[in-house]
Amino acid sequence: MRFPRASGILIHPTSLPARYGIGDLGTFAYRFVDYLVAAEQSLWQILPLGPTIIYDSPYQTLSAFAGNPNLISLDKLVEDGWLEPSDLADAPDFPEHTVRYGEVIPYHEQKLDLAYKRFKERADPSARQAFEAWCERNGAWLYDFALFATLKAQHGGAEWTKWSREAAQPSPARRVLLREQYRDQVESHMFRQWLFYTQWAALKAYANSKGIQLIGDIPIFVSHDSADVWANPHLFQLDPNSGLPKVVAGVPPDFFNPEDGQLWGNPHYNWQAMEEEGYAWWIARLRTTLETVDRVRIDHFRGFEAYWEIPFGEETARNGRWVKGPDAKLFEAFEAALGKLPIIAEDLGIITPEVIALRDRFDLPGMKVLQFAFGDDPYSVNAFLPHMYTHNCVVYTGTHDNNTTLGWWQSGEATEGMRRHLRDYIGHEVREPHWDLIRLGMNSVADTFIVPMQDVLGFGEDARMNKPGFKGGYWSWRFAERWLYDSSRERLQWHTRLASRSPAQRAQLGTT
Repeated sequence: MRFPRASGILIHPTSLPARYGIGDLGTFAYRFVDYLVAAEQSLWQILPLGPTIIYDSPYQTLSAFAGNPNLISLDKLVEDGWLEPSDLADAPDFPEHTVRYGEVIPYHEQKLDLAYKRFKERADPSARQAFEAWCERNGAWLYDFALFATLKAQHGGAEWTKWSREAAQPSPARRVLLREQYRDQVESHMFRQWLFYTQWAALKAYANSKGIQLIGDIPIFVSHDSADVWANPHLFQLDPNSGLPKVVAGVPPDFFNPEDGQLWGNPHYNWQAMEEEGYAWWIARLRTTLETVDRVRIDHFRGFEAYWEIPFGEETARNGRWVKGPDAKLFEAFEAALGKLPIIAEDLGIITPEVIALRDRFDLPGMKVLQFAFGDDPYSVNAFLPHMYTHNCVVYTGTHDNNTTLGWWQSGEATEGMRRHLRDYIGHEVREPHWDLIRLGMNSVADTFIVPMQDVLGFGEDARMNKPGFKGGYWSWRFAERWLYDSSRERLQWHTRLASRSPAQRAQLGTT
């Protein structure tokens, strides 16, 4: 699907300012929408919104459908009457620039438990009816997720393969009995999801009313320790006895890890079983995501054409093989069920003509990353250079997996050859590499330009969001309230107008 010429900012809600140690769906999420409007942006791109588990990564979650309860605004729960102002008077002095998940999660869980208790005590019939109606509408994934989260807590947080057999591999009838046995705990998780989705829907409505569209993110794979795999083991390549994966996901040696590749460890899908069910699970996943955002980026798009299969138990991603994926059949099923697809294909890495053909067959914009554009040989043909772009693509200065542009420039990642190449390309000495890449991306022919918030603010490597292949220590960057009023906002607005990407200019062109 082609998109109108526009620009926006990449920032996950966890990185927003907030009083309770992590960005949330409260006041500052709305102020960030206002920031986007003031800067004449049209898009807000986020990372996956699921409940995180290992290493706090939004790409490893307990569910492909559920929301992260840590994003629920506690202040809004006061407005709704499920908390009292005095309940939040004990808020610790959380750090301003980082998320300390080990402190944040217990604090939020305590307050959400209290909110659920108040809900049970105070909810009038209309509130109870609204909750129950929402649960019924989302029951296809909600009931299994709430039971999974409950059983995980009952087993001390252990992975589901280490639970008792009756909990690890329950029949559908047994699940009904378990939901009744743990009714209060299950409802508590359902209550959290209702709060999350209610607050998210309100934020999305506000953003859309201001002309801001949201870009979500679907990781191609799901975590083995998730409700999705536990409830649907036949849709994954698992050992029938242990429940462990037979093979796992990753990529061979690449730019980010040229020696060992990236070993992600996610189980691979049983694509034959998926096809036999008409790809119903994937269609439901995409439909749910498109109810929460306006466009969606699918991470590791190339894995639909062919995926790197690594035997379970390998310590690196080197020893694997390419296996054919569902290819066009999945996207034909998407279009039959959902219509034209507002999808961005993350087509980075080892891309073959077959991957390009799949992307182009469904008219999906691919991705360009400006940090990959410059090399030691300035005369080599590089598809990431702006003069090589087609209109139907999305260009970034960098992504959540890259260093910040200033960090990239100041570290050894940008070689002397790259520095010379960028200098020659723009025709002057590089003094502000982040703004030079912003200018290049803005002024390119790409329909869509996205810049991480760290690059707008000119932050260095200490503001990096993630480093692929490294476990722990990432996903925790936050910025302070004062940066919402920094002069960089007006500078971004100026570049946006100069590149004819502002909403007012789109209106003049007759595009939306």
